[in-house]
This record gives sequence, structure tokens and C-alpha cells, in this order.
Amino acid sequence: MHASSDEWVEPAAEGPSVQGLDELDTAILRHLESHGRATNYEVGEAVGLSASAASRRIQALEASGAIRGYRAQIDDRLLGKRMTVYIRVTLERQSATVLAAFETAVRRCREIVSCHLMAGQYDYMLVARVADIDDYGRLHQKDLSHLPGVTRLETSFALRDVLDGART
Repeated sequence: MHASSDEWVEPAAEGPSVQGLDELDTAILRHLESHGRATNYEVGEAVGLSASAASRRIQALEASGAIRGYRAQIDDRLLGKRMTVYIRVTLERQSATVLAAFETAVRRCREIVSCHLMAGQYDYMLVARVADIDDYGRLHQKDLSHLPGVTRLETSFALRDVLDGART
């Protein structure tokens, strides 16, 4: 459920600012996180600024890299990708060259929606969205089994996605 555009977003009160972000910057980021299509006027209303002041701050946040971009969150099920797959990966070793080669190859797999270097029993956790078990079989045979440095893949399938993506 989205909050109305006139809802006030309380600036963060906890601790010091992070890397030069003040309370207004943090409030703007929080608002844009759940209202990515908000106008400068709506952002300004939410955080107590004019539209022009909100615009200047948003531009500065974009320039600093705090805002990395904007995108639509697409329901993968409407594109036929109904299954979420978790793949735990063990590599032959964790040298910089093996890690880099693996990460470069993973970025080319369109079905992989996230990749995380892990601490613990496995080296990486991959999350993939596929149509069905046959589609996963194709992904495994065509892509996953050819990733550089991999010695073991262990896969689990989600029965249901309870929370997926950004909170609103």
C-alpha cells in the first residue's frame, strides 16, 4: 500500500548522518524508495521543502551516487517467470581471479536476479526467476554448470514469495 503524496516523511532521528547525508537527504531517499515516480513537488511536500529545493537535493543525490537510478518493478509472473530459485554455490577457491571470473559470468545470466558473496558454508547465493522446473533445467545445463570455478551447486525452490522487493 502506497502512502498518499501529502503524507509527511519524518526525517531520520537516529545517529549521525551517513557519508554527508543530512536528515532531509535521508527523508528524500526514504520517500523516493517507495514513491519512485513522485514529482519534485510531491517529494518536497513529503519532507517539508519547496519543489525547487527538493529538485536541487535530488539532483545532488543523483550526482553523488546515493540515487543510482530509477526503474519499474515488474511482476515476473506476468512475463512467465513464476518460480524463484535459490542456488548456493561453492567455488574451487576464493582467489581474486576466481571470484572476478565467476562474478563476470553471473552478470551475463539474465535469469539471475541477485548474487551475493557469502560468509559461511557457501561462497555465493544466487537468486533466479524461471518459468518452471524445465526452464531451471535449461538454466542449469546451459549456464550454471559452466560458471567458472564452480565445484558445487545446491538448489532450493521457493514454494511462495512472501516478501519480494522493496517495501512500500
